Amino acid sequence: MRLVDSKESVRMALDTLRKNKLRSGLTILGIMIGISTVILISSAINGLNSSVEQFVRTLGTNDLWVFRFEPFGRRPTTEELNRKELTYDDGVAMRSLPHVLAVDPGLTYQNFQLGIGNVSLKHGSRKIQNTIIYGDTTAVKVTSDIEMLEGRMWTDSEEARSSSVVVLGHDAAEDLFPGESPLGQDVECGGDVFTVIGVLDAQPQPFGSGRNTQDNAAYFPVGTFHKIHPEIKDFWITVKYDDPANKALVTEEIRELLRIRRKVRVEQDDNFAIFSPESLTRLWNELTGGLFLFMVAVSSVGLMVGGVGVMNIMLVSVTERTREIGVRKAIGATRKNILLQFTIEAVTLCMVGGLLGILVGALLTLILHFAVSFLHASLSPTWVLVSFVVSFAIGLMFGIYPAWKAASMDPIEALRYE
Repeated sequence: MRLVDSKESVRMALDTLRKNKLRSGLTILGIMIGISTVILISSAINGLNSSVEQFVRTLGTNDLWVFRFEPFGRRPTTEELNRKELTYDDGVAMRSLPHVLAVDPGLTYQNFQLGIGNVSLKHGSRKIQNTIIYGDTTAVKVTSDIEMLEGRMWTDSEEARSSSVVVLGHDAAEDLFPGESPLGQDVECGGDVFTVIGVLDAQPQPFGSGRNTQDNAAYFPVGTFHKIHPEIKDFWITVKYDDPANKALVTEEIRELLRIRRKVRVEQDDNFAIFSPESLTRLWNELTGGLFLFMVAVSSVGLMVGGVGVMNIMLVSVTERTREIGVRKAIGATRKNILLQFTIEAVTLCMVGGLLGILVGALLTLILHFAVSFLHASLSPTWVLVSFVVSFAIGLMFGIYPAWKAASMDPIEALRYE
């Protein structure tokens, strides 16, 4: 009597899959679709996260932002909206702190309501709308890592005199002065005329190759800004510090300084917020994290359906091969041999489906990367490994019951089966 060993069980399992190519292929297809969906979704979100991180780095390195409340991620409360505004002097006081390289207390005005009255900048017969108007100090070039395309920023003396000068964003200059240099030319804003002394380089667009709204901007000395919009008094303070290792120390020093200046009692909470560009990254990760979990849940439904299909096919296979199981047990196959054979069949189906799903997902990621440029889709090795492990786990989870059923058959009853 020939005893059937484990190697024989493996060989027979693979032979069975080869003999039933159509059935095996349809079973594999369900797993492949689920895995490729997970790969594609993870690649798209991975690419978006990389784009956001790259964009955040362009906002300035070693920067802290100070405002009366943190504007990212949630709607400000009534208490936060009613807080006393930060002042220009608050920003100036921060310049004396150790480890602080530069401080820019700035103001912003933007009005995106379309209409004839919403002309932000004019030059001759040309005019542009929805321009963001900034009022800054000379420190803005340092705090925001500004790159000039041509010209210069205003000087300290021009800032002190509230000179009628302006630095244009890349797109604002291009739209007002197509094909010519704007340096030394005049633009009209708020009924006053200003001389263009510089143009900023184009800022990166985080989601695609289109225009960045920040390039449709005009930068004025903070005193000059007050001539145009005297009603704006809500300062946003940007602090540049020397070393990332000193971030916590600088944050605490700014907090202590502002609590004293704003007369916050010991038992009271801060009536201001200190945050950094990383806050945007955290907010984005929270948003995409929830989206990713939702999409994975949807994909998991597909994988569960594929797993149920595997179990169904394996149960059919066990029923069809009842006499074969009886013969194998009669010539010496153990419960372990039978269990191994059918488990290997189920796991092999799912792992082949997983490998094909990874390949299809990688191909779709490559297509997505070039077809939709703003996604910057990139394959995640972590999720490739997770997908492969999941496909193995599905085969094991949904294949173990049919295998156990086959291994538990009574050989005599199995041989009688017609």
